[in-house]
Amino acid sequence: MEKNGNNRKLRVCVATCNRADYSKLAPIMFGIKTEPAFFELDVVVLGSHLIDDYGNTYRMIEQDDFDINTRLHTIVRGEDEAAMVESVGLALVKLPDVLNRLKPDIMIVHGDRFDALALATSAALMNIRILHIEGGEVSGTIDDSIRHAITKLAHYHVCCTRSAEQHLISMCEDHDRILLAGCPSYDKLLSAKNKDYMSIIRMWLGDDVKCKDYIVALQHPVTTDIKHSIKMFELTLDALISFNKRTLVLFPNIDAGSKEMVRVMRKKGIEHHPNFRAVKHVPFDQFIQLVAHAGCMIGNSSCGVREVGAFGTPVINLGTRQIGRETGENVLHVRDADTQDKILQALHLQFGKQYPCSKIYGDGNAVPRILKFLKSIDLQEPLQKKFCFPPVKENISQDIDHILETLSALAVDLGGTNLRVAIVSMKGEIVKKYTQFNPKTYEERISLILQMCVEAAAEAVKLNCRILGVGISTGGRVNPQEGIVLHSTKLIQEWNSVDLRTPLSDTLHLPVWVDNDGNCAAMAERKFGQGKGQENFVTLITGTGIGGGIIHQHELIHGSSFCAAELGHLVVSLDGPDCSCGSHGCIEAYASGMALQREAKKLHDEDLLLVEGMSVPKDEPVGALHLIQAAKLGNVKAQSILRTAGTALGLGVVNILHTMNPSLVILSGVLASHYIHIVKDVIRQQALSSVQDVDVVVSDLVDPALLGAASMVLDYTTRRIH
Repeated sequence: MEKNGNNRKLRVCVATCNRADYSKLAPIMFGIKTEPAFFELDVVVLGSHLIDDYGNTYRMIEQDDFDINTRLHTIVRGEDEAAMVESVGLALVKLPDVLNRLKPDIMIVHGDRFDALALATSAALMNIRILHIEGGEVSGTIDDSIRHAITKLAHYHVCCTRSAEQHLISMCEDHDRILLAGCPSYDKLLSAKNKDYMSIIRMWLGDDVKCKDYIVALQHPVTTDIKHSIKMFELTLDALISFNKRTLVLFPNIDAGSKEMVRVMRKKGIEHHPNFRAVKHVPFDQFIQLVAHAGCMIGNSSCGVREVGAFGTPVINLGTRQIGRETGENVLHVRDADTQDKILQALHLQFGKQYPCSKIYGDGNAVPRILKFLKSIDLQEPLQKKFCFPPVKENISQDIDHILETLSALAVDLGGTNLRVAIVSMKGEIVKKYTQFNPKTYEERISLILQMCVEAAAEAVKLNCRILGVGISTGGRVNPQEGIVLHSTKLIQEWNSVDLRTPLSDTLHLPVWVDNDGNCAAMAERKFGQGKGQENFVTLITGTGIGGGIIHQHELIHGSSFCAAELGHLVVSLDGPDCSCGSHGCIEAYASGMALQREAKKLHDEDLLLVEGMSVPKDEPVGALHLIQAAKLGNVKAQSILRTAGTALGLGVVNILHTMNPSLVILSGVLASHYIHIVKDVIRQQALSSVQDVDVVVSDLVDPALLGAASMVLDYTTRRIH
């Protein structure tokens, strides 16, 4: 101490705002307490520690035998953005009196909470040195801005990882005032040995719960997108209910949106559900044991991506709140957690696994390093901090040394005529497309699919695209869970009971998704088209046949036997023309390309198709486009056929409106633009008044089948960040 110019004890003020930061600060506080010859400790408690709805967690500080010098009630209730700002303001009003009374030499501030920003601001303006714990890290929300703001106010920095240290140096902080110590909580985590962990598990989850057979869920609001984070929490709870495992759900923190999240819990009856235990707070020692022996942890808490790695427990990190964090391989990111199915799939992938223990955030020796660092602080040094700006050079030319790979999918579209394979980027851009005629036999078709996919995958490397998986769109009834075509349409021969997933996955060593072409069109609209952001909509494909897909509450509807959305086979007339399905009077029998081709041939055979300005070469078969051309040139009979076809399609849409009540109907395919006005007329004439205002639009996607196939990969593939 004398060596550094200090001739008295260092007076350290530790301010703690919530249960999370106390788990990091407590080991330091215990360390300071064990060295009374060097330090005097003052403890200030504020924020959600003092609120009953959040567990009155100041009690655990008292139970740890720390004297609380000051309790500051700084939270303005409301749990919205304005309340957070008002809480910072209230803390700024109250803190000067406390700091004037305590007169600390240094204040220890942790993390990135809005309360911590108030603490750092007050201390900086009152010329009190600040030691910031966990600076330099990147998470992915407003917390980053707050954390970096505290870094600029702080005089000394304790960081947990090498990357965080480099970030602090890049932010022009003085390297001599940065300590790479590791996370203080790891000192406790890595020494946590509790042979009686089962008693803790039973106390919180019930006597019938086994080790590794339960889930810990901890999810907080994202203040930059509160509405989405509440919806994501609702989807998480739905997925957990479906997964049917005992689950410990901790209440969210006090950020804006937390009140709405609690309402969601209560609306779904989580507090009374037999599979759930909902709690406001678990003491850290017991929480360690619960996550260490859980089958999985799910949510968006920093604890999941940081501390839980010490035990190798599987973690599902939802959304963007922690997306920038360094993680071990135990963490699976579900960045776009916008459907229950994605979260449920992640649970199936992660639950019950055991990963290697990670020490990214610490080796268990942080506190001794921090105490040594504190002792080295010279109070005689000037208080004004210095920034280490890099030298500025003139005429700097910026060269791109490394271009990140474009994350992409291989999309396959099996049509009645052509077989297409495309490389599709995350943004829905078709980087490259390959087209061949679809062979007539199974063996030739499978061989060609494999050949085209292998060639496309090789080409992707040259195009700097990283292929995440393969999505396949095909006609017929598909079991997407197994990747099997159950029954095909008559347009694709020898295509029943075909396992597409296995040969492609074995050849390419990539995950493979398969679905019906109508469903793929709906998924394409949901991700890239006019269905983006729509909760309920229906897509109708008007091509060679008539197909479709239904999105209900953001989820694709497959049906109990994978036969949902066979919209082309809605019957609109009891005595209509025969349909390829074996019935008659279906929409497809009136409005499909095949139906129009049939009617065009009849007119042509009777010399009633061609009008002035039209001709059909002898070697060209008559088709739907000739009928449309004749109608445009004034052929009354052709116009009548198209009007009948459009009316049949319109009646089908009316039935869909009365059954599903979607907010949007999207007509896709080559015939959509020719039918749109007739369909709208039929809706006005035939639909109930309550659904007449529904939006009916023509798709603006050029390749919905390929984009839909790609969306299966891009939606469901998640990547770990190391």
